Amino acid sequence: MSHTTTYDVTGMTCGHCAASVTEEIEEIAGVERVEVSHEAGTAVVTSAEPLDRAAVAAAVAEAGYALA
Repeated sequence: MSHTTTYDVTGMTCGHCAASVTEEIEEIAGVERVEVSHEAGTAVVTSAEPLDRAAVAAAVAEAGYALA
């Protein structure tokens, strides 16, 4: 069963920002799908198992942004 979680991401201003966040989150083990919207400031992540929020926060930070 898949799990979908929406995270609020701060600091994104353009499509490149969203692409960077997407790329980093996709590297987390178990992630099946990522949809990031810089307009809404969200990242919708679908994974095989619930993800550790700290792992998502670290991935977003690696891209240069932060979870709200």
